[in-house]
Amino acid sequence: MTTVTSTIPNHKPTSKLTYPIPLHTSFLLLFLFSLLSLPPSLSKTPPPLPLLPIPSSHQLQWQLSDTALFLHFGPNTFTDSEWGSGRAPPSVFNPSALNAAQWVKIAKDNGFSRVILTAKHHDGFCLWPSDYTNYSVKSSPWRNGGGDVVGELAAAAEREGVQLGIYLSPWDRHESTYGKTLEYNEYYLGQMSELLTRYGVIREVWLDGAKGEGEKDMEYFFDDWFSFIHQLQPQAVIFSDAGPDARWVGDESGTAATTCWSVFNMSAAKIGDTDAKYSQGGDPFGHDWVPAECDVSIRPGWFWHPSEVPKSAVTLLDIYYKSVGRNCLFLLNVPPNSSGLISDEDVKVLQEFNKLRTSIFSNNLAKNSSISASSTRQGIIDYQFDSMNVLEEGIYSYWAPKENRTRWILYLDFQESVTFNVLQIQEPIQMGQRVFRFHLDALNAKGIWKKVINGTTVGYRRLLLFPPVVSDRLRFVVDGSRADPLISYLGIHLDSVSGLNLSGNSTVSYFNGSQVLRQITTNHSRIGSM
Repeated sequence: MTTVTSTIPNHKPTSKLTYPIPLHTSFLLLFLFSLLSLPPSLSKTPPPLPLLPIPSSHQLQWQLSDTALFLHFGPNTFTDSEWGSGRAPPSVFNPSALNAAQWVKIAKDNGFSRVILTAKHHDGFCLWPSDYTNYSVKSSPWRNGGGDVVGELAAAAEREGVQLGIYLSPWDRHESTYGKTLEYNEYYLGQMSELLTRYGVIREVWLDGAKGEGEKDMEYFFDDWFSFIHQLQPQAVIFSDAGPDARWVGDESGTAATTCWSVFNMSAAKIGDTDAKYSQGGDPFGHDWVPAECDVSIRPGWFWHPSEVPKSAVTLLDIYYKSVGRNCLFLLNVPPNSSGLISDEDVKVLQEFNKLRTSIFSNNLAKNSSISASSTRQGIIDYQFDSMNVLEEGIYSYWAPKENRTRWILYLDFQESVTFNVLQIQEPIQMGQRVFRFHLDALNAKGIWKKVINGTTVGYRRLLLFPPVVSDRLRFVVDGSRADPLISYLGIHLDSVSGLNLSGNSTVSYFNGSQVLRQITTNHSRIGSM
């Protein structure tokens, strides 16, 4: 063994102590001493610059929630209508068993972290005792006129740790000042102030430009409203056709475009008159961060009707792929019935939907792979941007390639073949939205990479569903990006539910000697739209 002589000071200057030090230990000590002499810039690499625009803190928290529950409730629930006239007597509102705690528990138990209530719909009836009108719960027989639906929901949400949002319809078919611009804007802000100062923290304020044909002309002072809302509730995201914090996706089917940017130009949109295609896709050249929200009802109508039945859990899963899976938030309306409870059949569908999501996305098969990258941004001892980060859930750690590269690839090598049909990708959106084109390859038995699926934008979350693949070597390739791409999560999953209605035909290709079953489904658009 090679040794090094070391002298240790002693009280006896004539005494010398020697002992052997292994060679590998000597090298380790020399390496550590050399690190101490390195300039700070070589010991840790800073993160890349964000690509503007980027989300605000409240927009970021909003996006992280993925899903929210909408609660349409009011006189329409009891009159079997969608757009109330504003002339129904307050006495029609009389739920026999209203339990806001049930609404909140159902939301929380099934993966929804926010509930949004129609505090006032177009009929002008207020679900809280407003000081500005008698057309409210205080004039109804419910709770002998002493009830407060907003208050009960706010208390239940706070107990369960669920976020609260409110919808206050700008269109009011009951209020006499509607049509008088100054008077009604003052009235509206008075009611908004009540909602934003009485019920704790509000995380979303939902507005729209809905108004029936032939109704009174009315100018809404939206800029005043937005400033006022942010002043009273700085954590609230304001939703409308055109932002400022979240935008309508442009339809009520819950479906976003296959290319969907959170980047947007608010100057190109107008509340009540925005081009649906622009809303669905966003704008890669936009100057504002305004992510999209996809709203859809579990039933055909937005309010509960005794003759209607809910969508199936599989249908909700399909909408999930086309909303959350396309960089949007999924807002699902589940209307309480005339007793004041969410109906049992709706609860059953929500439970099944939650189980489906859990069964698919709780198991990331990519975690069983060895992962590597074409390049990695890092210093000598710095691994903060390593490719392994993409196997950790969340957006605050990520893989970053070296700067100014033209190849951006993540390789996944499995010890044995895996079967999958879902690709999940996330970007760290706090650094901006970057990727605009990507694809996934699998290596075939001849050593040739074959494309499995391709996509465009990623954003907070992208989900792609395709025919099942069985393989042991994959590569994820970013083909186009507005700046050096950053990937925070990569998931490979198996969905054994979607697209299983076979016609009896399939085509077969081979990856590493294994089959790719090109299932022909009855819903061809599910695969074609990807």
